[in-house]
Amino acid sequence: MAMDEFLMSENLTLRPGVEEFIDDAYKEGIPLVVLTTYSKSGDQIARSIVEKLGEERKLKIVRDKEVEQSLYTQLVNDTGLSSGVDEQLAKEAIKAVSAEKQRIAEEVASMLKLSVDIDTSPSESLEKIIAALRAGAEVAGPPVCDCVLIAGSQSGVAGAERVGMPCVVLRSSLTANAIMDGFGGADLTIPKLRNKRRS
Repeated sequence: MAMDEFLMSENLTLRPGVEEFIDDAYKEGIPLVVLTTYSKSGDQIARSIVEKLGEERKLKIVRDKEVEQSLYTQLVNDTGLSSGVDEQLAKEAIKAVSAEKQRIAEEVASMLKLSVDIDTSPSESLEKIIAALRAGAEVAGPPVCDCVLIAGSQSGVAGAERVGMPCVVLRSSLTANAIMDGFGGADLTIPKLRNKRRS
């Protein structure tokens, strides 16, 4: 939602600063990729951006098709391989935390003479975000750790954290009161991103 708000206003025009941000990135040789796979209005946003900026900017768009065809998705779906030890450890940690939550919930429910069941299955949307981030990095070219996600939701931040991608968070109406590291906004610039990357 925040990326939607950052890119477009209610009348579907680009938000102030977006065009300059994209131009500065291109001048610096920084590839820009728009991920539409985990946004409900992603395709509409992508079309609007291309219309507003013009085809000559050659903005890269990553849709479901590109995610499905990415090397990461092919490896994970075809062979059951994980992308790395860090991701495997993160998955195991999530399982352990989920099991502990269920144990505590059952203990409390037992004391209160209630029955309780917590859904401890991994989030499909998080897996989809991870696949989109990896596909986006694949399309852009640099390794995941050299990309920067401009996110607008906690799920985007969680996905970036899981794959080791630096992340800048934009506030939106949905995240205005959330506590997340790295807020940016309409004054987000390439030099600020470079400083964020160095810190």
